[in-house]
Amino acid sequence: MIIEPIVQGVVARSAHPIGCRQAVLNQIDYVKNAPAIQGGPKKVLILGASSGFGLASRISLAFGGSNADTIGVSFERGPSDKGVGTAGWYNNIYFRQEAEKQGLIAKNFVGDAFSAHTRQDVLDYIQNEFGGSVDLVVYSLATGVRPNPETGELWRSSIKTVGEPVSGPTINIEMDALETMQVETASEAELDATIKVMGGEDWQSWINMLSDAGVLAQGCKTVAYSYVGPEVTYPIYHQGTLGRAKAHLHNTADTLNEQLGAIGGEAYVSVCKALVTKASVFIPAFSPYILSLFKVMKEKGTHEGCIEQMQRLFAQRLYSNFTAVPVDDARLIRIDDWELEEQTQSEVKAMMATMDNDNFQQIGDYQGYKLDFMQLNGFGFSEVDYSTPVNMQELALLTP
Repeated sequence: MIIEPIVQGVVARSAHPIGCRQAVLNQIDYVKNAPAIQGGPKKVLILGASSGFGLASRISLAFGGSNADTIGVSFERGPSDKGVGTAGWYNNIYFRQEAEKQGLIAKNFVGDAFSAHTRQDVLDYIQNEFGGSVDLVVYSLATGVRPNPETGELWRSSIKTVGEPVSGPTINIEMDALETMQVETASEAELDATIKVMGGEDWQSWINMLSDAGVLAQGCKTVAYSYVGPEVTYPIYHQGTLGRAKAHLHNTADTLNEQLGAIGGEAYVSVCKALVTKASVFIPAFSPYILSLFKVMKEKGTHEGCIEQMQRLFAQRLYSNFTAVPVDDARLIRIDDWELEEQTQSEVKAMMATMDNDNFQQIGDYQGYKLDFMQLNGFGFSEVDYSTPVNMQELALLTP
């Protein structure tokens, strides 16, 4: 069958398997030619491993100098009579294939990372088939819903403000339009639920489980990902429900860092650059900033995607020649440093001031933004002939 891109608003309803393979290969090629990770981990667990920063982390650690064996946990859907399946399903498959060609272990667990069953399966595998321990745990889960582990009741996150409502433009990729969106004020219940879903509680519960089972190696590190951004984004991000959840995540890192000190381990949050991911496209009133940022950083030669960010994180921050991991005053790793460079932000603000519904495609880097979104789902790669039919029967035989 010939697979066409289907987009509804900012949600992709189709994925191209061959394009997903190309995306994995391109990222592998990048890290193999980038400054290598020195003294990196050898046994890694990645929670949320199938796309975005999680997938890029896995590729960097396997192919960017560390030669790490990896376990990836993700919640994806394979091909069925309902469709071709999700991009992450195919990312898992093609990552594993390439890793195994290099003699590396690349175990995929496709299931709910919040469930006790999945956690036990992962733990059993570490103990019985993965050498008994891990020396890095990457927490990169991006979801809008988390079940209460005791009651099964669902907590649902909300992208809202804390205080006054905010009105601002957001991109509709399906319509190639910039639309105005009202962001309402969160209730206390919505704020609490967002912290439950996107804060650090689940990260801590994973580390507690692994620690109690004795499978964290001496010196084990753990890292989670966050975003802070400049002042212009504060009303919707830093000062909203997302920001409150991220603050909880940052505090959790300090708690875990103290806890892991007993085995010589460390816990960090890495603050990343604004990028197009399956999660970030849902953030309202963020679009003019990211379109302007992409335009300015590409002109300066400082733009990075997920894979460039992760390779720099592991090679130049988390595992480097420094005597200690370089952090800011809040003990955060800042690989958003190029984004927040003063001249870059000055030019971004000036560009945003001139952007409106009529000119956003010309002023900002809309084509780059849209291409990044399409490539998340396997479309838009020049190396792929999208007019060639895809044999779904053969693909249905492949498993992560």
